[in-house]
Amino acid sequence: MNGNERPARGYAPQGKDTGVVKSKGTAKVPILDGEALPLTTRKPEWLKVRSPGGPNYLRLKQLMRGQKLHSVCEEAGCPNIGECWEAGTATFLILGDVCTRACKYCAIAHGMPTELDLDEPRRVAESVAALQLEHVVVTSVNRDELPDGGAGIFAELIRRTRELRPSCSIEVLIPDFKGDEAALQLVVEARPAILAHNLETVARLHPWARPGGRYWRSISLLGAAKRMDPTMLTKSGIMLGLGETQEEVAQAMRDLRKGSVDILTLGQYLRPSVHHAPVARFVTPEEFREWKRLGEQELGFRHVESGALVRSSYHAEKQARTVQAGGVGEIARILEADVPAPAEVVSPGGAPLVQLHGLRAG
Repeated sequence: MNGNERPARGYAPQGKDTGVVKSKGTAKVPILDGEALPLTTRKPEWLKVRSPGGPNYLRLKQLMRGQKLHSVCEEAGCPNIGECWEAGTATFLILGDVCTRACKYCAIAHGMPTELDLDEPRRVAESVAALQLEHVVVTSVNRDELPDGGAGIFAELIRRTRELRPSCSIEVLIPDFKGDEAALQLVVEARPAILAHNLETVARLHPWARPGGRYWRSISLLGAAKRMDPTMLTKSGIMLGLGETQEEVAQAMRDLRKGSVDILTLGQYLRPSVHHAPVARFVTPEEFREWKRLGEQELGFRHVESGALVRSSYHAEKQARTVQAGGVGEIARILEADVPAPAEVVSPGGAPLVQLHGLRAG
């Protein structure tokens, strides 16, 4: 290697050069019956989308580059980027573009972030105002090395956006903040219209797919947010096709209702690369319709957005304006805040089973 070459960085989106990026590695998806689909498997017709490239898409992309902002639409390879950006809706990704966790399904680079951009809330708020958005979704990577997990940046961004664009409703898709109620309180007190945190998968698959998280911590985070502000909409999402059974999905939905989650999104998992978990199956449109019926008519969700291409922020602006928040649920305190995540459990040899650098104490 000569002086101008960079060392191998593991999986990272093309053109990114922040943090020390680690590969997520490969793993056999733990399905109960059958085999995972090969990466080359042809997608069914209902998963095919038109390539983006319209005028609004290009305008939003230019603004993102000019303001040095990130969008989860690009970083996570969302299939709806063309539709949403043409409609003038985007999901901003804050706290950088390198995540301290290594979820098996996520296209965002994993490693140790190098800096914290304290000016980011101002730039995002000014961009929302410049685009005259009526609804904005803000999410982030996990920043487990920060004392508050980045909660203060979320809160500052909400306040600045409301000052510059009062008519814009604000949705935040937050990390679990390691179960820190004080960090969650910072975000809740800034009063976003919707507070979201994705469960992502069922209880059996959760330790494998999300080694940096805990199943009940994710559910109870939303229950605690509802206790702090019962008038605020809460939201979560589950991916299908990772190897779960139908009964496991139904149980995850029932568990989310224990935290009084108002809005649920259900979508098809799509494998970003060979470094990620394979797809176990393609879920049919008929099954997605049945999940919507079950969630709304039997389990009591205020709204269920269910479909192959549905992602957390899909049609989010409509949800913010039409869905009414429910009351406090059975679970109203954060659980498993002091229980180590699978990635933090030390093996007999003395090393974590999955390396997560920079974890903060507590």
